[in-house]
Amino acid sequence: MPRFWIGIASWLFCASTFASAPLVLKIYFDADRTGHSESALAIEQGVRVAFSEVGNQLNGIPVEFVALDHRGNVKRSKANIQRALNDPATIALVAGLHSPPLIKYRDFINQSSLLTLVPWAAATPITRGTPSENNYIFRLSVDDSKVGKILVDYAVEQQCRHPHLVLENTGWGKSNFKAMMKALPMELDSQTDTSWFDWGIENSDARIIVRKALSAGADCLLMVANTREGKAIVEAISEVGERLPVYSHWGITGGQFSRIVPYNVREQAPLRFIQSCFNFYSSTLTEYQAQVFERAKAIYPDSFASLNIEAPAGFVHGYDLTKLLIAAAQNVQFVSDTITNRRTLKTALENMDMPVEGLLKTYHQPFELPSSTNLDAHEALSASDYCMAYYDNNNAVKLL
Repeated sequence: MPRFWIGIASWLFCASTFASAPLVLKIYFDADRTGHSESALAIEQGVRVAFSEVGNQLNGIPVEFVALDHRGNVKRSKANIQRALNDPATIALVAGLHSPPLIKYRDFINQSSLLTLVPWAAATPITRGTPSENNYIFRLSVDDSKVGKILVDYAVEQQCRHPHLVLENTGWGKSNFKAMMKALPMELDSQTDTSWFDWGIENSDARIIVRKALSAGADCLLMVANTREGKAIVEAISEVGERLPVYSHWGITGGQFSRIVPYNVREQAPLRFIQSCFNFYSSTLTEYQAQVFERAKAIYPDSFASLNIEAPAGFVHGYDLTKLLIAAAQNVQFVSDTITNRRTLKTALENMDMPVEGLLKTYHQPFELPSSTNLDAHEALSASDYCMAYYDNNNAVKLL
């Protein structure tokens, strides 16, 4: 072929490739920005700081962010998910603290090929129960199938011999009930009772639960609650005037718990809860971790005025999960079709073979193709990444 036509062919190929690439990709956030704004903001800041390191791009394509508020309402969450799907530029949805919307609409999300990143919600079914080729939900967070055992084991280690489960009456609470009952030693199974509560529990009802537990001989509570309900339960222990240790899931850390429940009230319990094993305040920082903090401080000076940031796990997980997304995208040639882009990016996430440095750890093949024998394929963390923690007298999350 004459050199002239070779040049024309090459130009046409490059031009068509360039034309087929999207002008922008969008990341949607669907979280509770009203009742649990601290966790929603921490997640968003983690995502944005990670993207700031690469010029707010995915493999050369500019990225825009759209923050939505479902206010803890699953129907509003569905509307937000549909809004993301209706936008042809949507590459991924980032979820927030609450598990119920993800449980209820898991199949809809997967059938719609909506790549969904979960840096907080912990319910076991979220990343499971879907044929592998249609599973579009990836989590970098704690997972209830492991949390229940860790809380039970910790309670037993602390000499709790008559635990009482205090669980919110949602899919998240039920997920934890199964995990905790499975983890209980046989000799404690018959010694364990359960109290269920709804969102918005009144203080009087919380006191009834605590008195019921104490009258049944409970010597600790295993609690699954978010900030408001956790506050009611812990305050009820103080009001009853008994010392009753509380070993809690991490939902309480997604709001203003440490500011609205005084230190002396928290320690009346005492209260201990699960976290992943890194935060800026409690950990000795590597040079890399310190650089990330300084970058975050430059972008969000008010939120990062000290190492004691709000809802620290939200930032850490949001940042690390975004680092994995950015790394996977290096292997994706984005085209004009959004579903093709999400499918290709899903495959890239499941086939990452290069280490990615994050705040919590360096990730080596964090995700795989799910199967009946690999239920954790879309879980980036394992039980070894979980620690127990407490709020110290600075109202900061201190890892044990």
